[in-house]
Amino acid sequence: MSAYQIRTGDRAAIVAGLRELADFLADHPDVLVPPYASVSVIVRADDADVRRSVAEAVAAPLGVPVEYFGGGHYAAHRDFGPVAYHVIAPPPERRPT
Repeated sequence: MSAYQIRTGDRAAIVAGLRELADFLADHPDVLVPPYASVSVIVRADDADVRRSVAEAVAAPLGVPVEYFGGGHYAAHRDFGPVAYHVIAPPPERRPT
């Protein structure tokens, strides 16, 4: 596998924020919720093999396969009820900014 750098967020802060949101929504039934929600990890690597490898490394503990969508785009997701966790590995020209 080529060298790459994974930039990850603050796990404790993300988990705490999700719990805070869940508690807030539970305590405020007047606040609308979406029918579905998602959390996404975007793999930013120029090399397609690296994108695939990193996507597979993220998807493995989720117990889901990585799918190839053509053009160097890999993705995987796992649903937790109506909440989805996505790993998206788009080619450089298709990355969100």
